[in-house]
Amino acid sequence: MAKKTEGNLIVGLDIGTSKVLAIVAEINDDGTHEIIGVGHHPSKGLRRGVVADIESTVSSIQRAIEEAELMAGCQIFSVYAGIAGAHINSFNSHGVVAIRDSEVGQDDLDRVIEAAQAMAIPNDQQILHVLPQEYIIDGQDEVKEPLAMSGVRLEAKVHIITGAVSSAQNIVKCIKRCGLQVDDIILEQLASSESVLSDDERELGVCMIDIGGGTTDIAIFHAGTIKHTAVIPIAGDQVTNDIAIVLQTPTQAAEELKKQYGCALVSQVGVNERIEAPSIGGKPARKLSRHNLAEVIEPRMEEIFVLAQAELRRSGFEEIVNSVVITGGSAKLEHAVDLAEEVFHMPVRLGLPKYEGSLSEVVLSPVFATGTGLVKFGHKGQRTEKSKQLKTSKFSDVLSRMKSWFKGSF
Repeated sequence: MAKKTEGNLIVGLDIGTSKVLAIVAEINDDGTHEIIGVGHHPSKGLRRGVVADIESTVSSIQRAIEEAELMAGCQIFSVYAGIAGAHINSFNSHGVVAIRDSEVGQDDLDRVIEAAQAMAIPNDQQILHVLPQEYIIDGQDEVKEPLAMSGVRLEAKVHIITGAVSSAQNIVKCIKRCGLQVDDIILEQLASSESVLSDDERELGVCMIDIGGGTTDIAIFHAGTIKHTAVIPIAGDQVTNDIAIVLQTPTQAAEELKKQYGCALVSQVGVNERIEAPSIGGKPARKLSRHNLAEVIEPRMEEIFVLAQAELRRSGFEEIVNSVVITGGSAKLEHAVDLAEEVFHMPVRLGLPKYEGSLSEVVLSPVFATGTGLVKFGHKGQRTEKSKQLKTSKFSDVLSRMKSWFKGSF
């Protein structure tokens, strides 16, 4: 394994509504990465994915980072941060340019992506991601790697994701207050999908639903590319609030009841199963039926899945989706997969991070989907940038040799 230095560490920072999670990974000599540290701390400064209290958020980030540094035995200097919230918007766009020199070069790719994102965006929004879906060269579609291909006209279909300028600035501000730099800001459902989805699912058509604390994030993939993203402002915190109100128990106790005894299907819980629920105001704890707890949880979880299904239909991609993957903390609820199958009428599975290295026993949980995905996204971005530079250099070398050969022959 490579020696721990700033240059070969990747840190994912999941700043969620219910928790702040930091995951440290080290890049090995063979180009793979291995998780060497995890830190997490309850989050009290966010509301539905958006910073509402800077001081509380800074404190939570610092605690999570310190814990991760202690486990990893290193110092963290920069992070790949996640962003979520109802302020996120997305749309598909299309750009067209003429190919210079009759062969697609990196400059042509840059220009067609720039053309695709040349559209009016509200002043309070900024572009977070421009994700290529496919390229078209002289009418030939579904081109994935157009570099060095011959043609006259280059088109690009892209998926553009925007977010509120103020929300992104507040995340960066909180991270910098902790003495850290921000390598990139990444949409959380993109990170989660990078962690839990297989290539086959992306190819055949899948809807990923990440049920966090404050928001439920949706990403739809088909033919290996992203087609649609959306955010629903209802998630696990609403389930907890329902439990607290109906059972008249403190919010923290309601969260623990949800985690320990929660079930998303009333029909799967025995009427005689008993649980103990703390009371409000110092009153003695009460014995309740677990069946009553499930009666509170099922309607809210069903509402989340119904809203996700409505978003899938609204997107226009329902026909090309063949399966659903649910992840995030609230997806861990017992029989949540079964309830989702009842709503979507298609195969549903629980999304776990695809990771087999050290600390796998810690991070193989839906709770860590976004955090491990941020690490993968950051590592993938670094490799892509290096590969792009290498391809451009190699292509220039080949072109120079070809020109020399033609001069020598003619």
